[in-house]
Amino acid sequence: MNLASYINLCKPKIVLLLTVTALVGMLLSINFYSNILDGLASLLGFALLAGASAALNQIFDRETDKNMNRTKKRPLASGEISLFSALTFTAILLFVGSSLLLYFSNLMTLLITTFGFIFYSLIYTIYLKWATPQNIVIGGLSGALPPLIGWTAVNNDISLLPLTLVLVIFLWTPPHFWPLAIDRLEEYKKEGVPMMPIAKGVSRTKKEMVVYAILLLAASLAPFFYGLTGYFYLISTTTLNLYFIYLCIAYLNDRENELSMKIFNFSVKYMFLFFLATYIDFLISLYV
Repeated sequence: MNLASYINLCKPKIVLLLTVTALVGMLLSINFYSNILDGLASLLGFALLAGASAALNQIFDRETDKNMNRTKKRPLASGEISLFSALTFTAILLFVGSSLLLYFSNLMTLLITTFGFIFYSLIYTIYLKWATPQNIVIGGLSGALPPLIGWTAVNNDISLLPLTLVLVIFLWTPPHFWPLAIDRLEEYKKEGVPMMPIAKGVSRTKKEMVVYAILLLAASLAPFFYGLTGYFYLISTTTLNLYFIYLCIAYLNDRENELSMKIFNFSVKYMFLFFLATYIDFLISLYV
């Protein structure tokens, strides 16, 4: 068994990002620190379910993946793993992940996670991705849920702070993914995926990226103005967002689309830095 192939089936970089945002959702609650082991076991359960969702996405997209440079080396597309092995592995992840979440957290957390799993691996992958240029916008809801999942795992309730973090990720998703779609425009066009740059044009996509980046700034400021975060959060996240907006505006005049991967790569760093700043601000509020 090639362990690396099974790990790659789970899209480890994406799962890591999702798990980090779920962890911050936990870390922002005092309740996490009174039962850290249960929280970490719940986080492992979430990570396994996120991996199962990513694996199922690759199972459904295996034929399309063979034809795109970005995805043709994925385990199923390249033939490193058989379809039966992938299905078996996914079923194991589903069972173990669900069991951990239900035992160490609560039913609410399992239900929200299951909703995200179904939304991404089934509704988005099978239908939305092929049906509308708003596929990434609508489908981004599943990837936005982890902070709420982390919060509910240790609190068994829903609060304003994790909901604002969900909104931040939701608004971040289009300007995060569309530069990649522009960079791989011909590949998506060849496979008939109606990404925004194909359906509405690159120019309009770039303009909408600016709109989303500005909305992202507004959503990021909400926790501060609701009194949920402090000045470190305000300064850090404002700086991140202003630079993101600057990149998106510069992208408007980038006729050769040379900034595509720079914006995409920064957006990944943005998410890690945003949640790091949120947690540091939480620690400051505890000790200052």
